[in-house]
Amino acid sequence: MKWSSFKYLVKQGWHSMVANRLMTLASIGVLVACLMITGVAALLSVNVTSYVDYLETLNEIVFFIDDAAPAETVEALKTQIPADGNVAACEYVPKAAAVEEMREYLGDYGDIMNDYAGEGNTENPLPASFRVSVTDVADLAPTVERIKAMGAYTATAEDGTASDGNVFYKVNSPSELSSTLVNLKRIVNYIGWGLVAVLGVVSVVVISNTIRLTVFARRKEINIMKFVGATNAFIRLPFFVEGMTVGAISGVLATVVVGGAYYGLEQALLQPEALWLNEFTKCMWPFMDIIWPLLGGFVLFGVAIGGVGCASSIRKHLKV
Repeated sequence: MKWSSFKYLVKQGWHSMVANRLMTLASIGVLVACLMITGVAALLSVNVTSYVDYLETLNEIVFFIDDAAPAETVEALKTQIPADGNVAACEYVPKAAAVEEMREYLGDYGDIMNDYAGEGNTENPLPASFRVSVTDVADLAPTVERIKAMGAYTATAEDGTASDGNVFYKVNSPSELSSTLVNLKRIVNYIGWGLVAVLGVVSVVVISNTIRLTVFARRKEINIMKFVGATNAFIRLPFFVEGMTVGAISGVLATVVVGGAYYGLEQALLQPEALWLNEFTKCMWPFMDIIWPLLGGFVLFGVAIGGVGCASSIRKHLKV
């Protein structure tokens, strides 16, 4: 096909949009509505998943150290625990630091901890500890067991008898919470992206039917073009251009509506009266991080559906 013919057919496609503007507006309206619903479902899914990921980082395992534990074993653990593949962070909290934390926690009543303050204070009842956060909460329980195994040592009594001991006398592990978070994340992903898939299929069906109505209304025009000798490609191209253009316009409009609503929600959650939602707000994807992927996804999806829908809908009208 010559370049001049191609330009002519593209212009014809755009001219047909204007000439059949009611059907064009109907197609755009349906496509925008479908894109908006699909986009809202996708944004909800990614933001809830982001919040669950944030909650996972708050999981902290506390390994309390026995005061009678060998100092060399405790020192070795300072390098052994961070070396575990699932350990994201490890902090050693000595007994003196535990007293200071308790003093801050008690606030105005913190003075009652004064008698226990200071490094090496034998009256200090608070234990030293290791505070560990993990990379994958699904592997939390095995990680706890591995670290507990690191704390094992053999103690020798004065009479020469040996006995097995462990540096850690107690472990606080949020195992139930971590299991709940893992299941919640899985459910959110299944429901969220399942909803996106279903809405995507519904969008394809609804939009294809709308395009078929557009093509059906112009079936006489197609038949006339066939009778005067126009090739199938010559007839299809204007419809293809029209469908892609409708899809691109719909994608931009859907981005403006969904993106604008998302920006408004983001700004509303940053207001002082919404501080109670601060934990969720700081986990939201920033507007500038989602707007361009949203625009690209909407436009590509709209162009694909519009172009393919027109091309497939016109097929049976070419058989004359």
